[in-house]
Amino acid sequence: MDNFIVSARKYRPSTFNSVVGQSALTTTLKNAIKSNHLAHAYLFCGPRGVGKTTCARIFAKTINCLNLTSDSEACNHCESCVSFNEQRSYNIHELDAASNNSVDDIRSLIDQVRIPPQIGKYSVYIVDEVHMLSSGAFNAFLKTLEEPPAHALFILATTEKHKIIPTILSRCQIYDFNRITVSDTVAHLQHVASSEGVTVDANALNVVAQKSDGGMRDALSIFDQLVSFCGNNITYQGVIDNLNVLDYEYYFRLVDAFLEGNVSQSLLIFNEILSKGFDGHHFITGLSAHFRDVLVSKDPQTLVLLEVGAGIGERYKSQAQGCSPDFLFQALKLANDCDRDYRTSKNKRLLVELALIRLCQLTDEKKKSISDADLPAEILPIAVQKSDIQPTVVATVPASTPVETPPQLIVNMPHRVSISLQPKAVASNDEVNVVKEQELLIASNPFTVEDLEYAWKRFAEKITDRHMIGLIQSSIPRLVSDYVFEVTVFNGLQEKEYRNVQPDLVAFIRKELKNSNLQMNIRLIQETEAQRSISPEDRYKQMLEQNPAIDILRSGLQMEID
Repeated sequence: MDNFIVSARKYRPSTFNSVVGQSALTTTLKNAIKSNHLAHAYLFCGPRGVGKTTCARIFAKTINCLNLTSDSEACNHCESCVSFNEQRSYNIHELDAASNNSVDDIRSLIDQVRIPPQIGKYSVYIVDEVHMLSSGAFNAFLKTLEEPPAHALFILATTEKHKIIPTILSRCQIYDFNRITVSDTVAHLQHVASSEGVTVDANALNVVAQKSDGGMRDALSIFDQLVSFCGNNITYQGVIDNLNVLDYEYYFRLVDAFLEGNVSQSLLIFNEILSKGFDGHHFITGLSAHFRDVLVSKDPQTLVLLEVGAGIGERYKSQAQGCSPDFLFQALKLANDCDRDYRTSKNKRLLVELALIRLCQLTDEKKKSISDADLPAEILPIAVQKSDIQPTVVATVPASTPVETPPQLIVNMPHRVSISLQPKAVASNDEVNVVKEQELLIASNPFTVEDLEYAWKRFAEKITDRHMIGLIQSSIPRLVSDYVFEVTVFNGLQEKEYRNVQPDLVAFIRKELKNSNLQMNIRLIQETEAQRSISPEDRYKQMLEQNPAIDILRSGLQMEID
């Protein structure tokens, strides 16, 4: 039985033209050989498995070829090429710096550099994983790397360029290798599968390419693993089962559940994913990637950013038609926030489930924001109920925008959506006048300070945050003008907490007082040096003047002034 050779070795490129995904670098090297502009030291850097060492070997073989082709490729027939192909060439020397990283190893290499080549023009020294050299080895290598003999040429390869000292970098021509794209990886795997007589699904190869993360060696290793699992017929389902990756189908089903607002279905799908042994963090990062792919599928110009198979690409485009850009933007933010908080969360499953519930509520909020069901019946004008007046959604007006006397009715709700009530052409002048009168009534409904304080306390009863309840109940708003009320805070933390609830608070009080002109100010009192020097009793009296409720709080807690 013949010895098995892994695909990463069997299909290793032997010419520049057969290198996958590095056309810019190979063209540069071929032009340098053709014009005889060769440097004495090169540094090849980039991720693992993208062809650094392979290109170094091809380069070393080509510059020693005795009969170059017109395309600046090695002929594979001269004595130098034959000896290289049979791995008996004395012109090419490889050193693994990961295991030979001492000063003595570099000194041995320097002694060897002095010997000229027997065949060809150059002795090529390939130092792999050069970043593993010790500090002393780097310093011992400097002089030889700067002024080597005319026949010596160094090619250094590394995955971590930042670990190499600057004095080494300045002596080399640096070539940065790119990650191999999904399309290039799929094309090469199809070539390998065809050569091996293996039938394979295009979507399955796409999963392999994404799993390899831009490394061709990893992709070929996964391919060999799949052949062992599936035989000569590699299917998409076989890849999913063998590599234990999350199927696209889960994410498509989840997005459909989000669009329907189906919380139960989304939680059941997540439970099914966990039962298959997948990590919650892996799931949420995959969900973020899925939302991103749906987003780029909405626009034909960004469709090129979608790196999936043709069949799955059609599903992405189909699902993208049912998702609004606003939904996708908010979904991406929620998924990203969950991903960011996952490591610090004590209850990780609950964190992900809350994110799924919030995603299901996105479409519900959108429906509510354009529905008259959210509008209190008592603030709708009588004319709205007539059949000849049609509600129309117009541009959003933020809660902070002052409301002037407008030609249409503006009602600010908790979702901050504006409703324009525009009469049909058949409406009479009397009906239009009724609408305008109702608009002025809604915009300037009178209220008292007691009404404002009552609405303020009502809001505290509606919220669930205990700390925020105490903060609101201990504060009393005061009117600073007809439509502006103000609350006083004493530090930045209190100000931040009020800023968080300000939109909901203002919307609630506007609704309670039936006045859409109301605005809220938050005034931060900064202590001066003079205020810091007064006694605690005087400071307490100042606070009591601003907020008499503090005395009730102190008495209830039986606190003393210290």
